[in-house]
Amino acid sequence: MMESIGAICALIAVCLVVADKRNEFIPWFLAFAFVAFGTAAAMAHDHPKQDAPIHEKFYKNWMMPDAPHISCCHERDCYPTEARKTPAGWEAKRREDGQWLRIPDGKIERNRDNPDGRNHLCAPPPDGDRVYCFTIGGGT
Repeated sequence: MMESIGAICALIAVCLVVADKRNEFIPWFLAFAFVAFGTAAAMAHDHPKQDAPIHEKFYKNWMMPDAPHISCCHERDCYPTEARKTPAGWEAKRREDGQWLRIPDGKIERNRDNPDGRNHLCAPPPDGDRVYCFTIGGGT
């Protein structure tokens, strides 16, 4: 990943030199900074390679139980995770920071088979406690 970020930075530097000679520095800088940071953020949050089959088989077509026209996964938001049942309901561990998120009942998948018996959570990177989707695995 670091090599890709380095390549993006090198490309930006070249474009800035060209843009500076044409007095177009600011628009070029903003455009390439946006692309570079967006690409770096997307690369930092890709699915692990070992889970590629589950993404193709399950996540790709998984829709929110409480909003069936909206996808759970945006090519990076879903993953196998630890989960536990508490007196207040289900909780799942977010991968980025290990925080236990309470799963709203409407976000629990009840109409599809679990593809591999593991718990699966779809949630954005840490920005509160939002949950898109959750499915209960076996043995929890």
